[in-house]
Amino acid sequence: MDIKSKDSMELRSEKERDSYQFEKLRKIIDLAKSNSEGWKSILEGIKSDSIQKRNDLNNIPITQKSSLSKFQSLNPPLGGLTTKNPNNFRHLFASPGPIYEPGGEGDFWRMSRAMQAANFKKGDVMYNTFSYHLTPAGFMMDQAASKLGIGVIPGGTGNTELQVRIISELKPNRYVGTPSFLKIILEMGKEKNLDVSSLKTGLVGGEACPPSLRNKLNELGCNVLQSYGTADLGLVAYETWDMQGMFCDEDVIVEIIKPGTNQVVPDGEVGELVVTTLNEEYPLFRFATGDLSAVMTEKSKCGRTAMRIKGWMGRADQTTKVRGMFVRPEQIANIGKELKSISKLRLVINNVNHEDVIKMIVESNVSEIETIEKIKDIIKAELKLRSDVEIVSAGTIPNDGIVIEDKRTYE
Repeated sequence: MDIKSKDSMELRSEKERDSYQFEKLRKIIDLAKSNSEGWKSILEGIKSDSIQKRNDLNNIPITQKSSLSKFQSLNPPLGGLTTKNPNNFRHLFASPGPIYEPGGEGDFWRMSRAMQAANFKKGDVMYNTFSYHLTPAGFMMDQAASKLGIGVIPGGTGNTELQVRIISELKPNRYVGTPSFLKIILEMGKEKNLDVSSLKTGLVGGEACPPSLRNKLNELGCNVLQSYGTADLGLVAYETWDMQGMFCDEDVIVEIIKPGTNQVVPDGEVGELVVTTLNEEYPLFRFATGDLSAVMTEKSKCGRTAMRIKGWMGRADQTTKVRGMFVRPEQIANIGKELKSISKLRLVINNVNHEDVIKMIVESNVSEIETIEKIKDIIKAELKLRSDVEIVSAGTIPNDGIVIEDKRTYE
């Protein structure tokens, strides 16, 4: 079944892949230095012909994901990091932070490779529960499906009962979205006696899918694979039905570095994912994602030869992802500015029955502050997420510098 899901690029030798990737990278470096104000400054003094192999990447400075907001505020809307006028992109998106991202024509984010690995094919009908509003996830999957000739039902987020009814009537056979929402859909179908058994396989992302959740989805009738990508980078890595880690996409160069350094860690050691994209319109060089992973060295049985990583293994900083949305420390600070008479805030993230739950701990040293409902409204406006709120007395929150505490476990 998996043979048709591969293409020749996935079967290349390491030498062939490096030759292709680094030749393309050198051309993009020259293009970026000539046509991008931001990259011209960042790459000053770097000659493209000095970048011949992986070790040479150390000559390129690392760009932190957290720096994008700063670049974009100084040079709106996209930080001067594109090689064409931002107004000429097909779409402009706004992710929490806010961070703005462009969207181009065709399979701009290259997600079709992950779908192909999951055996999505022409004639399938895909139910897409990623958001089409402001953030690009919905379009990332929609474009990929279009490239493969797959029909799309753009379900988006929310209105769960209505979505379950639509699935029962239109009977799509593929699902894309977060694994936790798929679980909700499948369980609600049983609860409401609505047949959603047409959903046979899914491509999930936006959050972790631990073995316990994957097994639960299998029990409910829908087998899933994971993809790992971001709004900035597009597809980074993807699973296959062999379940042997995640293969890095053919148009990215992935490094695993020691967080906070420029040092590549030995294969197998956990470090931060740093990704270079081979995107001529929106190149990102040595882009530090803040996500942790590790390189797998064992040879794959499925025949693919690209670098493999173990998938998402946590965060290298306090920025984290909740229900498919990034939450950043600066957003917690923004919430604090909107509240009166508080001394500290801490967002606590947990998971209950494989669903993310969040609670804002609000520390106050006075008796009168905003009502809990008003605080919830402020949180929702900033994070685009609903949160519980607990008000505690001064001195309750430890003095440890943590503003986002992730207590989720994935056993």
